[in-house]
Amino acid sequence: MTSEADSQPGDVTAAAGNPVVLYREDGPVAVITLNRPEYRNAQNSAMTYALDAAFYRAAADDDVKVIVLAGAGRHFCAGHDIGTPGRDAHESFDRQAGLWWDHVGKQGAESRYARESEVYLGMCRRWRELPKPTIAMVQGACIAGALMLAWCCDLVVAADDAFFADPVVKMGIPGVEYFAHPFVMGPRFAKEFLFTGDRVDAGRALQLGMVNRVVPRADLETETMALAARIAEMPRLGLALAKKAVNQVEDIMGLQTGMDSVFGLHHLAHAHNAEVGGDPLGGQTVRSMK
Repeated sequence: MTSEADSQPGDVTAAAGNPVVLYREDGPVAVITLNRPEYRNAQNSAMTYALDAAFYRAAADDDVKVIVLAGAGRHFCAGHDIGTPGRDAHESFDRQAGLWWDHVGKQGAESRYARESEVYLGMCRRWRELPKPTIAMVQGACIAGALMLAWCCDLVVAADDAFFADPVVKMGIPGVEYFAHPFVMGPRFAKEFLFTGDRVDAGRALQLGMVNRVVPRADLETETMALAARIAEMPRLGLALAKKAVNQVEDIMGLQTGMDSVFGLHHLAHAHNAEVGGDPLGGQTVRSMK
């Protein structure tokens, strides 16, 4: 990926001085890149809000027809940040996705539910509704919280070295917050995926319908950009309406209500862990989750 650092409003800078999200345009295609490669692009709140600003920028730009979401370095994303020096779960940000109060200074479930309603479930739901086609370009790891970023995109192009996993049942938690599992891979395999926490390679993901295409790692960017350029030839309103049509049918099938119901179970698990062990993550760390 050859993205250049962007200096537009909404950028968030990491401790090392680099933007945590990069933005560039290639003709009618905007490329938004997660930029914490030293931490496998672990998603903290700073990255979430920088992503939100980038998506808004692309949505507002009439010259942009298609958006590609990428990850810098060897891996697309290793999930939510649960252990890097940039972990910022204790910090306040200017809330964008909902009307829940600021989580900072609140206690227990009141804090966790408010924060995750905003930075996880709320943000991903809003990005799913962006009225332009979005393509996730996935290489290497796409784990737990990273699934949410890929799944809220319309298409997924995977490199042949990509792998997918949601191992959070090890924490006692029934899957990540944006619970699209039964829709993305079917109910029966969703259970296996969650029960075992095993990795699914790109070939198997293609068989299950989790991704649209699998290409050699060396060709990932070229193939993804070619697909984006082909889509960009279609009329903007037609693309927006086609996307809305599929999303509406998926919602009629129960996606949104399913997410709401499972989000409650997710927080029941957090609360149980905190009550019996003093840690909402069930004592798990980055190392123990590998």
